[in-house]
Amino acid sequence: MDFSSLPDENTLLATLQALNARNIATEVVDNRSEALKTLKAYLPDTAEVMTGSSMTLDQIGFTDLLKSGNHPWVNLKDGILTEKDPKKQADLRRTATLSQYFLGSVHAITRDGQVLVCSGSGSQIPSYSFSSPHVIWVAGAQKIVPDLGVGLRRIEEYCFPHEDKRMKALGAVGASLSQIWIVRKSAAGRIKLIFVKEVLGI
Repeated sequence: MDFSSLPDENTLLATLQALNARNIATEVVDNRSEALKTLKAYLPDTAEVMTGSSMTLDQIGFTDLLKSGNHPWVNLKDGILTEKDPKKQADLRRTATLSQYFLGSVHAITRDGQVLVCSGSGSQIPSYSFSSPHVIWVAGAQKIVPDLGVGLRRIEEYCFPHEDKRMKALGAVGASLSQIWIVRKSAAGRIKLIFVKEVLGI
């Protein structure tokens, strides 16, 4: 199965409706520049922002914007990365799971509105599942799959090998597929998802 192809409009619409029915407020944008504009509009001035590692956030330009400091938000990740003491840095990472806004992406979305996230460390999952009051995901529409079974295949056969190769190219040991989290329903008003009609992320 080709896990990198964009879906047709009917599939995209059906998935959007299913996500909204599960209290994951979803909207569709045409391209990465619109995704960045929409994401910025979701963030109020002075919001505390934490991001998970996300190729999608990199590709739409949000990561560079956050690093630049040319914005009105509080960048919690900056404080983590500048802390050199490993214990203090770990403590800051735990504290950041309580951030007001936690941003990232996901790895598969079923047509009936279930969302799959895989993780090596599990560091983003507390924020995604409970501790952050606002969660925003940005995802390329190619991540839509027919059902949970195919979603798990997408993670194991497509996402993991690509991430493992990417990390090794950066000189790291490689990726670890330690946890897979499935969202069936969310508390109303907590999670937003921006679908982009482009192939973004893995």
